[in-house]
Amino acid sequence: MEERLDGAGAPSATMTLQAAAEALGVHYMTAYRYVRLGLLPATKVAGAWEVPKDEVDRMLAERLTDQGGRPAGGRVHPAPWASRLEARLMAGDERGSWGVVEGALSSGMDPNEIYIDLLVPSLRGIGDAWAEGRIDVGVEHRASVIVMRLIGRLGPRFNRRGQTRGSVVLGAPAGDSHGLPTALLADLVRGAGFTVADLGADTPHESFVHTAREVERLVAVGVGVTTVDNDASVRALTSALHLALPDTPVLVGGSAVRDEDHARSLGADGWAPDGPAALALLEEVVAAAG
Repeated sequence: MEERLDGAGAPSATMTLQAAAEALGVHYMTAYRYVRLGLLPATKVAGAWEVPKDEVDRMLAERLTDQGGRPAGGRVHPAPWASRLEARLMAGDERGSWGVVEGALSSGMDPNEIYIDLLVPSLRGIGDAWAEGRIDVGVEHRASVIVMRLIGRLGPRFNRRGQTRGSVVLGAPAGDSHGLPTALLADLVRGAGFTVADLGADTPHESFVHTAREVERLVAVGVGVTTVDNDASVRALTSALHLALPDTPVLVGGSAVRDEDHARSLGADGWAPDGPAALALLEEVVAAAG
């Protein structure tokens, strides 16, 4: 049985992991750690690891000065962290996935970059693979669960000391079963200094309204829309929120919202296509409120 770690085609020239370790001048277990972190692509064939010789040559050329991935001179190592994480998620390897995240953090990526440049692209790649019929939906679900666990470990890094800038309510509307996008966004918003009430997936409209009325210093309500053909539910939610809280901006985003015109047709006061845009939109809301 073959287990591929980098998603690439079979290499034309390979070497055993023991030979790779000797070529790199490291212990076998160190080389194995490189594999688990995604630093050294490898393929498992008939129970034994095979390493592309050109990957060993690449690592030798880089001569990393530490295990965190910083080359000589202190420059952050531009490793393809997202593709490495995607491969570990595809394999259902939670430990290896966290190892890739640790490696990226050690290389100099901050928590925001981990979410925006690592987790999101990996999930998008896996989602595309499922949509194209290249993987079973079980693989996609398993990867999503692993990412939720990664978020659980990374979440505390977004906590900020000091006074909150106000509260933001996030969630997916009734009929939308995807809570992972808002979970990712919730930490990014917390990192920007806001208190977040994340309602998760498939939230009834009345629960959105109830929570928005209960939180202190409400700044905005964000609705994650990732299920197509659910526009009627989104419109009913934005209408209920505007009726109950006429002075509160209702913002939408997510893969099922095509553009700003589509967002406006859903009754939204603003649209953000991704996490960074959502943070920028929140800043605009705060600035407009004075």
